[in-house]
Formats: sequence, C-alpha cells, structure tokens
Amino acid sequence: MLLAVFTSAAIAQELATDSPTGTIEVVATFPEGMPTGVTVADDGRIFVNFPRWGDEVEATVAEVVNGKAVPFPSSEINQYAAGDHQAEKLVSVQSVVVDPANKFLWILDTGSIAFGPVNVGGPKLIAVDLRTNRIAKKIIFPADVALKTSYVNDVRFDLHRGAEGTAFITDSTSSGPNGIIVVDLASGKTWRRLNDHPSTKSDPDFIAVVEGGVMEMRLPGKPASRFQVGADGIAISADGKTLYYSALTSRRLFSVSVDALADQRRSDAEVAATVKDLGDKGGAGDGMESDAQGRVYMSDYEHNAIHRRKTDGEIETLVHDPRVLWPDTLSLAADGYLYFTVNQIERQPPFHDGHDLRVKPYVLFRAKVDGARIH
Repeated sequence: MLLAVFTSAAIAQELATDSPTGTIEVVATFPEGMPTGVTVADDGRIFVNFPRWGDEVEATVAEVVNGKAVPFPSSEINQYAAGDHQAEKLVSVQSVVVDPANKFLWILDTGSIAFGPVNVGGPKLIAVDLRTNRIAKKIIFPADVALKTSYVNDVRFDLHRGAEGTAFITDSTSSGPNGIIVVDLASGKTWRRLNDHPSTKSDPDFIAVVEGGVMEMRLPGKPASRFQVGADGIAISADGKTLYYSALTSRRLFSVSVDALADQRRSDAEVAATVKDLGDKGGAGDGMESDAQGRVYMSDYEHNAIHRRKTDGEIETLVHDPRVLWPDTLSLAADGYLYFTVNQIERQPPFHDGHDLRVKPYVLFRAKVDGARIH
C-alpha cells in the first residue's frame, strides 16, 4: 500500500498542467478597495477607480503614487454620503479614461450605490485637466438618457468628431433597457442609441462558467437565478468609424457605425441596420481596448485571459494566468504595456449565498504588447 501511494505521488508530479500564456507584472496592489477601471497618461501617471458596491471605499477615484491609491482629484470630492448633492460629488465611479489627446482624465460616475436606482445629478461625465488637476468640464446626464435603472459602465472617445469630440458610453444595467449613450463634449448634449437593442442585452442562452463552476446569482434564502448584465466592454476603431461592444454575459462581439450613432438625424432603425454580429470572441469578458493597428483587446473572465482580435477576425491569446481572476478594465499605455485590473468579481457574496470568497489584495497588472495607443 505504501509503495502504491509513493508511486501515485511520483506520477502526479509528472502530469501535465495548464500552462500560462504571456508574462504579467504586478504594478500595484490594493488591500481594501475593489478596483474596476484603470487608465494611464502618456507621462506614466496611473489612475484607478473603486465603485461603491458595498465595500468600504475611501475614494472612488485615485491616482497610484508610489504603489498607493491617493484620492483624486481631491479627498473632498470623493467623500460622498447619503444626502449630499450628487452633482457636486463623486458618488460611485465605474470607469476612468485618459483621452487620446492626453489632456483630460475623464471620470464616468454611475451615480448608483450598490447598483441601486439613480437620480439626476448622479450619473455624469467629468473631465479633470491633467496639467492642473482641476475639473474642467462636467456633463450631467438627463433623466431620459441615464434612466432610473441605468448603470453607465465604460466610455471611449473620438476627439475628431465634433468641435471638442464625442464620447460613447455603455449602459450595462441588469434591471432595465441597455444601450449606448452618445455625448457631444462641446455642447454637453447627450442621447441614447440602440436602446434595448438585442445586441446590447445579455445573451438569454448564456451560462457563465468561472473557475470551473457555473456562475449564478445565489442570494441567502433565495433560489439561484441567472447572472445577466448588458452592454459593458467598449472600444473604438483607430479611424473612429466603428464602435465595438459586448454584453458582460455574452460571448459575442458586436459593432456599429459611429457615423450612425453620432448623427441625430438618423432613425433608430437606421442606426440598428449598421449593427454587425462579429461572432464568438473566445469567452465572456468585461473590458475592451483597441490599438492604432486596428486590433481589439478583450478580457475573458471565464478563462483568466486576455485575447486580441486581429483585423482579419482571428483571435489570439496574449495573457492566460491563474492569477488573472476576473480581468476587468484594459488600458493600452504609451509605454507599450497593456494595464488591467483583476478584482475577483466572481467570488463576491451575491454569487455564494452571502459568503465573501475574495482574497485580498486586489491587483493591477500589466503585460508588454506590440500595440500602439490611439491618438
């Protein structure tokens, strides 16, 4: 019997295991707050955000300084409490993006605490001048754009469209219509497109499999229910003509004409006619990014991976590593690295009968790639 046990142990050491792909480096760790967004300015400044989903959050937007998260642009604006005037505070930020001109840090505030309903003044887009660290512009979404159920998720920019550029934002809510929000940055005018369009919604047949298990909503005392979240990841082509997007709970990638989205004279049907189903993208994912070579980067939380879609549609894997537990936002930086947050969303209490299985700290990684940032 002892011989059999010894032999089995020796054989086990020789068995094949899953092999990682790519080399990832730890940029920073966060001992408490759970990060979603990350963005990197051309001079190397790194910004992250921590939405208020239930954990204690000191600041919902921060700059990473010497490996530490420092409230940005100030501690005061990050200190939100129930009853505060939401338009004057950062309520719960889901995404931060340095624009292609490297002029502003754009902050996308959901206005939603723990995915709750929103009020006018909460959902907004704020520009902070990177030279002065002061707010230069604030665009508050009206009630017919950021709906009561909306959860504004991620944003991309085309600075060549309009007097000061145009922004495109996903509404990923799981409790109302999904869609794309368009923002004219000069006037502050906003409008919805692809409202409740099938391409922006969760795939009704999709079942997430994460860390080898089916991912469902499992709340204490309630039967398990389907995990479903709409349009989340978003990327824009280098020529500004195509917007790519995908629902969080879907393995399919879609695109739509930016010309159609931005033209208010077009009917909803005309915009929808430009939507293309680009097929399976290799796994369900959260964040997306694009490069100057026309390729699209896609996180894959089902396989602890990051893929890249080439211009011919072929998908290659850049990163696959057991430490990449729910890769969230992707940010391609001028230093030739792809930065990404890892936050263990799949281990949160709502998926495990109220038990928190996350293991701190949360991590900001980066991987060297051959893609150039779009300017």
